[in-house]
Amino acid sequence: YAAARWPGYRSQRLSNTTNEIMGSIPNLSIMRGDLRPLTESELIHRLLELECSRNENKTALLFQDNKLTFSELNARANQLARAMLLRTEATPNQDGDYIIAVCIEPSIELVVTLLAIWKLGAAYLPLDKAFPAARVKHILTEARPMLVVAESPRECYIAATALQTSLSQQAQKLSDSSLSDSSMLSVGGPAIVLYTSGSTGVPKGVRLPHRAILNRLRWQWSTFPYSAGEQVCCFKTALTFVDSVSELWGPLLCSRSVLVLPKEVTKDPERLVSTLDQHKVERLVLVPSLLRSILMVLRPGQLASLRTWVCSGEPLSAQLARDFFDHFNEQTHKLCNFYGSTEIMGDVTYHVLDSAAQVKEMSKVPIGKTVDNTAIYLLDNNYRPVMSGSMGELYVSGLNLALGYVNNRDPERWVPNPLTVDPERDSCSHFSHSHQCCR
Repeated sequence: YAAARWPGYRSQRLSNTTNEIMGSIPNLSIMRGDLRPLTESELIHRLLELECSRNENKTALLFQDNKLTFSELNARANQLARAMLLRTEATPNQDGDYIIAVCIEPSIELVVTLLAIWKLGAAYLPLDKAFPAARVKHILTEARPMLVVAESPRECYIAATALQTSLSQQAQKLSDSSLSDSSMLSVGGPAIVLYTSGSTGVPKGVRLPHRAILNRLRWQWSTFPYSAGEQVCCFKTALTFVDSVSELWGPLLCSRSVLVLPKEVTKDPERLVSTLDQHKVERLVLVPSLLRSILMVLRPGQLASLRTWVCSGEPLSAQLARDFFDHFNEQTHKLCNFYGSTEIMGDVTYHVLDSAAQVKEMSKVPIGKTVDNTAIYLLDNNYRPVMSGSMGELYVSGLNLALGYVNNRDPERWVPNPLTVDPERDSCSHFSHSHQCCR
């Protein structure tokens, strides 16, 4: 976009940067994460199929009084994928993407459906039954999913209840073997389409590829590895939010069981604390406002096993961080501040607090350093890095980037990176404009 709009954009910007300020690059506001190898063609469901074959009889999902093993999860998803393939016309939308919209309450059936969509070679697009009809209509009209799988019989879901029931019944009669790559609709399209809240007035669909998700997950596994005793993780975030991706698929891809929490539990801090305590969950992702609510109802000794707390989605205040260490042992518990957005697979920077001393005199909690295979830049209006300590607009590049918006909305959000040396090979060849100022 930028190169087309401004002739000589890349060469001119690089020339100016190199000749005038590259000599002082340590003082510039550019920060890169560690470089880690990542296979471009990897697909999440193929990796999960390997885990299912290695852990056939281990519990993959828990929901209320129900359980599903890894083998059962894989088999049911295979059957459902075949049922979907029989029931839909495989038509891509205007972006060339195969999309299936999903509106199912948190349950085992929800996870089976999501995995089946990937096995089919499509992307899942979450909907919420609480969405206003106008919002659903906008999403379905713009994204043009080839199928809608839902529980609620709403006109805007195209008689979805009958569709879901008939799919489940038909799936039971089909083969439970995996679909081959040649049977899949696509192997290079997005994995998930998430519609943002629409801060500009109209919701926009973010197209997240498999590689962005896997890059984010592999960084998580390396930086915050699961302990040997950590066998149950929880999936509590609404599917329409990006944090749900790492909550659900991160543990499953590491052979951990996932406790699927119903909404009535996640909306009640006391019930949530009791459930997490009962299952000895060791990590939790939550917004700071929920952390505050949990601290208010927490009784002495509760959540002793929950050692890793990740705050995301809202600014984490220094006072709340101090309150956290009033409740938990700084030798065993840590509070992490993650920063990012849906357009960059949720998180691009992180800062870890593991002692009360760190936050004692702190006025603001930093957003920290960058995750693997990503870079952040603070730039001026001419796409030049500002000096360290100066205010600039935040840009993000690397493997965490989305493919763009549905229907090519706001192409100026995704521009060629004028600071990359080899745009054909560099994973940071493009960056995303956050429209936020930092220093």
